[in-house]
Amino acid sequence: MTSHPVFARVYERLSVVMDRAGMADERQALVAGLSGRVVEVGAGNGLTFAHYPAEVTEVVAVEPEPRLRAAAAVAARRAPVPVKVVEGLAEHLPGADGGFDAAVAGLVLCSVPDQGAALAEIRRVLRPDGQLRFFEHVAAHEPGMMRRAQRLADATLWPRLFGGCHTGRDTATAIVAAGFVIVQLEQFRFPPAGPSSLAAPHIRGTAIRPGTG
Repeated sequence: MTSHPVFARVYERLSVVMDRAGMADERQALVAGLSGRVVEVGAGNGLTFAHYPAEVTEVVAVEPEPRLRAAAAVAARRAPVPVKVVEGLAEHLPGADGGFDAAVAGLVLCSVPDQGAALAEIRRVLRPDGQLRFFEHVAAHEPGMMRRAQRLADATLWPRLFGGCHTGRDTATAIVAAGFVIVQLEQFRFPPAGPSSLAAPHIRGTAIRPGTG
């Protein structure tokens, strides 16, 4: 069990504000067009559940934090598709090898202790040619002061204050290093207006687990 009770309370409130600022549209784009069995890694309080298309036959939603998992279970009852919320870690997902048609990682790969291990596990549970849909805040898209500030924050207080979150990870490179092929990638700032922050640079995209290997 991974418990971050203070962060969980803050995240529950912040996630609603973020959805009103446009995050809900990003969640919808993240899962658009999916079908079959899906594993959602780090489901948080379940705000993505409402956006799954009808072609999805089951979502297995993995969330280690108890308070957020309880909120996700409530959201699952309102979801338009069957959602099963379970305790678990990104590095140890439920499911057989190749048991899922798609995996969804939304704002979670910033906080896993070991990105490589988490992505290897996601690859394991995906069928050949299965999709990884990802939406993450990442290292600044261009070198400079922002990227230096992210490195400093990650080495000091930021992960302690925000449930293990890191602002400066190169998540797209980690996805490729784990054996995925990225077929679609968007880089943008979120929120699109207002003052910037260390967590403003984002990516959203699709990667494929190759059919062999």
